[in-house]
Amino acid sequence: MTPALTAALHVELRKLAASRVMRTTTVLLVAGITVLSAALTSAAAGGNEQVAAQLGPLAEADDWDLLTGVAAQITAAGGLLAFGVALSWLFGREFSDATITGLFAQPVSRRVLVLAKLLSYLLWAVLAAVALTTIIALAGTVLGLGAWNTDVRTALGRQFVLTAVSALVASPAAWAATLGRGTLPGIATTIGLIVVAQVSVIAGAGAWLPLAAPALWAMQPHTVTPVQLALVAVIPVGFAALTTAAWGRLQLDT
Repeated sequence: MTPALTAALHVELRKLAASRVMRTTTVLLVAGITVLSAALTSAAAGGNEQVAAQLGPLAEADDWDLLTGVAAQITAAGGLLAFGVALSWLFGREFSDATITGLFAQPVSRRVLVLAKLLSYLLWAVLAAVALTTIIALAGTVLGLGAWNTDVRTALGRQFVLTAVSALVASPAAWAATLGRGTLPGIATTIGLIVVAQVSVIAGAGAWLPLAAPALWAMQPHTVTPVQLALVAVIPVGFAALTTAAWGRLQLDT
């Protein structure tokens, strides 16, 4: 890691840690998904027909399978939205807060700044994934869903992977926030990603769409092949490159 990248990463991590937006997003991501998952699991287990109807095939599951399935279903949409908001803030705030002008005077190149932003975001996303998986595991224990076994640990492992990969899938938000010069374009793009993923699943093509494949894999591993899951890498790699290129071409408004 070069000195310039180290310095930029230090600054970005400090901004992230001090951000009220990021703290709020973290709480909503971790606590929100856990509370909703636990509440729906408890209601379905208690025979609530309205909740069971909303859960679809998951309504036939029980105990840990029900909790982890519901958590994966909520993470597929809610997690993607939370990560999209985070990326939109990280990149869009420089324009909405009018701090982008000062970045042109920094000795660190804008491409390095983008890399620092992405690395700080990835670190936060991994920590959020660990926290969410841990709290879901504790919630299942509190609900008395049974002893931990290999299947439970595997399902929780898929929940961690789904959360972390959802952070990668949200990468188009950074590019949109850069092109739109603000947070709202990034958030709007994230909502669009969620809609596209949901439609593709309904149409039966979700396994081949990188936006939807991780969620399908987390809920029904046998329906997604390794090749289909590997295609997810195209999104973060491609949009990280596009975002870096966009920042490299930024010009001050006159």
